[in-house]
Amino acid sequence: MTKADIVEAVYGKIGVAKKEAATIVDTVFESIRLKLENGESVKISRFGNFNIRNKVPRRGRNPKTGEEIEITARKVLTFKPSQILRERVRAGEESTP
Repeated sequence: MTKADIVEAVYGKIGVAKKEAATIVDTVFESIRLKLENGESVKISRFGNFNIRNKVPRRGRNPKTGEEIEITARKVLTFKPSQILRERVRAGEESTP
């Protein structure tokens, strides 16, 4: 699914002009992005949670050369689906042949 698909779904569902639907989708995505950039969690009911997780530096190994390297500290984006979303996805798996 692409952003254009989401815009099309909003357009079809609420009956606004496509340009307005695109603005709505952009505004939602921008709001989510800003919250995550500020280190805040984003919870979307019946969908899931987006969080920023801090990873500590650690020793790693280059798989090609075997050389040990330092993996730097960083922030990673995580998503945890809601129980409702998980159940609906699993139900979709069961109906697939």
